Amino acid sequence: MPFKSKAQRRKFAELLVEGKIKPEAYERWNVETGSKKLPERVRPKAKRKVKPKKRVTRKKRRAVKSAARGRKRS
Repeated sequence: MPFKSKAQRRKFAELLVEGKIKPEAYERWNVETGSKKLPERVRPKAKRKVKPKKRVTRKKRRAVKSAARGRKRS
């Protein structure tokens, strides 16, 4: 399994230092990757989507207004 990005290579190097993966595994992946020019990240982080505002129908607006009037009279 060769590395796909520089960030992935750094992460696995960190895991190697912490002792969570074997040195042989890291070296095997490093050899499989070779001297390829890797991107910093495989894909850019997704941008947050802005939710569209909910539309209020005329019927709902009237219901809210009439409910508000009813509370004022009481």
